[in-house]
Amino acid sequence: MNKPQITIKDIARELNVSPSTVSRGLKDNPGISKGMRTKIQSYAQKHNYQPNTLALNLRMNHSNTIGVIVPQIVHHFFSCVLSGIEEIATQKGYNIIVAQSDEKYENEVKITQSFLATRVCGVITSLAKDTVKYDHYQKLIDNNIPIIFYDRICVGLNTGRVVVDDYAGSFAAVEYMIQTGCKRIFFYSSPPHLEISKNRKNGYIDAMKKYDIHVDDSMIKLCDTREEAIAITPNILESDNRPDGFYAINDETAAGILSACKTVGLKIPDEVSICGFTDGAIAQTTDPKLTTIEQHGGDVGKNAIELLIEELNSNEEETLKLKRIVRTNLVVRGTTK
Repeated sequence: MNKPQITIKDIARELNVSPSTVSRGLKDNPGISKGMRTKIQSYAQKHNYQPNTLALNLRMNHSNTIGVIVPQIVHHFFSCVLSGIEEIATQKGYNIIVAQSDEKYENEVKITQSFLATRVCGVITSLAKDTVKYDHYQKLIDNNIPIIFYDRICVGLNTGRVVVDDYAGSFAAVEYMIQTGCKRIFFYSSPPHLEISKNRKNGYIDAMKKYDIHVDDSMIKLCDTREEAIAITPNILESDNRPDGFYAINDETAAGILSACKTVGLKIPDEVSICGFTDGAIAQTTDPKLTTIEQHGGDVGKNAIELLIEELNSNEEETLKLKRIVRTNLVVRGTTK
């Protein structure tokens, strides 16, 4: 069994000194003799003493701990964002607490409540798919906890935000598919209230308009998972006026489209072209490999924590809420001509 974590009181009892002496000795306070400081620090190191961050935060009424919410840790983009955040946090001396909403509003509310109780100094977050109310975030702001939104942002709150250029990425993807022969491209989208859905849809529509290709409602589907794509695509492919191209909101959905097309015997990309959005491991492991838009999740994470630290270090009572845009780029592989 694991040994229980030792506390300052445990160290004080073993060394026959007061807890306040141990506390000051751990902080290398010159008011404690050098010999005693060495003795305290050596004992703490030998017994793997770790400070109680929550208790410290409550006592000081602030912390150097940043709360991070990710919708899904297993998603390549979000894991890259987290890596970017961790890299800068380590460099700047901040700790991070990571929580996963699992795409559920209720989880998101509970996480923000726990962050408030822990007294984090700031929060970096991306909205769950079904989040349409933002009172839980406003409560953080009301308690002087700054928030930086990334990717799935909330435009209704005055916060900093970091996004990828969803519109430009979508436009580039669809334009390339048109230029390589596609004339009827379907778009598989995520929930329409999300800003990324709006921006990627607008990029798709404007690229189609540029080449005078009509878009009707039947060409835009609410579908943003591999499983959903596998379920709905076969019926679409059976229609007389079937699409010759698919543009998907993410790589998981694009991979589902690819699987469905191969199941019904269509040749990729000779008969159908497919493009996703993310450029994670999935894009490089499908057969053929997936054409997609690279999101640069690591850069998103770095920008998000840099904005937060900038706000935390500002002396202004009202700081300008900045927005940063991370550029995307098209990665052409085997699912397009």
